[in-house]
Amino acid sequence: MQLISPEKIFRGNGAWLKALPHIKQLSKRPLILGRSLSTNNLRQQVQKDLYDENLSIYSSNLQFDCCHEDLERIRRIILKNNCDSIIAIGGGKVLDSGKFLADALSIPVITIPLSASTCAGWTALSNIYSINGQFIKDVELKSCPKILVLDHGFIKTAPKRTLASGIADALAKWYESSLTSSKVEDGLVQQTIQISRVLRDQLLIDGESAYHSKSIHDVAWANVVEGCSLTAGLIGGIGGQKCRTAAAHAFHNAITQIVATNKSLHGEIVGVGILLQLRLEETKNNNKLANQTIKQLLLLMKKLNLPTTISELGINVFENNNLQKIAEFTCRDESEIHFLPFKISQQDIMDTITNFERQKIEIS
Repeated sequence: MQLISPEKIFRGNGAWLKALPHIKQLSKRPLILGRSLSTNNLRQQVQKDLYDENLSIYSSNLQFDCCHEDLERIRRIILKNNCDSIIAIGGGKVLDSGKFLADALSIPVITIPLSASTCAGWTALSNIYSINGQFIKDVELKSCPKILVLDHGFIKTAPKRTLASGIADALAKWYESSLTSSKVEDGLVQQTIQISRVLRDQLLIDGESAYHSKSIHDVAWANVVEGCSLTAGLIGGIGGQKCRTAAAHAFHNAITQIVATNKSLHGEIVGVGILLQLRLEETKNNNKLANQTIKQLLLLMKKLNLPTTISELGINVFENNNLQKIAEFTCRDESEIHFLPFKISQQDIMDTITNFERQKIEIS
């Protein structure tokens, strides 16, 4: 069974108001789930609009990432108030939490992304983290969200950093799926890979322009936002697990095991993971174009102020046994690294990271 997309998708400027009558039909006692203080005004706006539709509103905020401690606390609130749906409004961790709880309680979830930093508003998947932000596992859910609301007016209020992160995360769809699934004969998978290629090209062409755009009516900005939030989710829905993740996300999951001084966004870490995956392809799979691709990506990543090394994520891999910890987690039995069409050892990971962190790559 494939879980390809949300049942209803509202997108564009004013999408929230268009979705409101449909949400009213679906729910009478929703729980509004959020997190960040910086998005509190948007949550208050959503809450007021729902009150005006005569819905009984309850609300709760995450204290951490999508972790079991938070999830259990909010689950009790939902049960206590007999809520009949969850409206998850925020970034990827909020959306993942709302989806996970709705799935566990067999109630519908409405996702309202407030940035284009991930495709979490689309997918039937939740990533579970520890209370300290360390990746634990991903959980496949029974369905995609009932309703996804991608309101451009909401997205435009997000910091530019979140869009850059979303671009990096969406780019990974091509670099991972084309490597892991290029020889799969399934027609849908092959079509998915081509969608990811078109998405990559669009992001490479319009990513910088979208990042600097100041207008909600900018076509490049709208296309990039929807590519990161919607198309990236569609790719995982149609193509399945191997079109979602490979080495770039395996590196992400491992790097989160090291608690850094500064908090990095999901896509920022995945972007570094893409570069490391390409270096693995060059050294272990004789990919002659990998180094040129790294230089091409570095040009864009620098323009988007994205980190390009693990040290720029605030982690020194050469202290506290960090390098070994990352290698061990990257190569654990259930890791996506094993989707690669060539064998990888912990020593390969340590050598690749060591060389990448120490070298200076000329991109001019």
